[in-house]
Amino acid sequence: MTEIMDHLLRGSNLVRYFPNVILPAILDTLVMVVGSAVLAIFFGILLGVVLILTDKDGLSPHPVIYAVLGRLTDIVRSFPMMILIVAIAPLTRMVIGTKVGVRAAIFAITIGSTPFATRMTENSLRTVDPKLVKAAKAFGASKLQIIFKVMMVEALPSLVSNFTIMLINMLNTTAMAGAVGAGGLGAVALTYGYQRFDLVIMYFVVALLIVLVLVIQGFGNTLYRRVK
Repeated sequence: MTEIMDHLLRGSNLVRYFPNVILPAILDTLVMVVGSAVLAIFFGILLGVVLILTDKDGLSPHPVIYAVLGRLTDIVRSFPMMILIVAIAPLTRMVIGTKVGVRAAIFAITIGSTPFATRMTENSLRTVDPKLVKAAKAFGASKLQIIFKVMMVEALPSLVSNFTIMLINMLNTTAMAGAVGAGGLGAVALTYGYQRFDLVIMYFVVALLIVLVLVIQGFGNTLYRRVK
């Protein structure tokens, strides 16, 4: 086994490419995940609150807004992420100025992930006991106070758990986006590993992605325990 590993390492460009290719790719992947996560969670919470407010049993029922926003959310969510990234490439170029690179990937992943964040927010807020909402109303709380000081607080553990899962999926998405010019670890695994038959680089990138998943899950579990 040792001889096989030595042979693979001698035939690999891992050491050569690590400082100038793999290390920057790690940074690009982290920027894509963090940047798109912040935006997707922000817009997802905003739209999820709108869905909760405009639901038939919500604080401000509005069937048209709920139906249109809900249907649009489900339509975008139904697209496989890779197809969505390619399909909105003209829009990405129009808004960002290019359809490749980290900034373009953040834009595309944000659009693809926001519907999931929206539904996650809506579902988490639905877990709040209606009696708490009624009690807040009885004390004269405004709609925004009920949403952000009652429902969001009660739903926070569920939101943390759901968004942790979403972050891991977004990490997987950045790897797939590397195949269409987004850069990051996915592009390294494809270009320098798979296409050049360098299995060491390819599996090293896979190992890095596994470590990142474990870090995200560990952070999410810790945060969940603290807010529960």
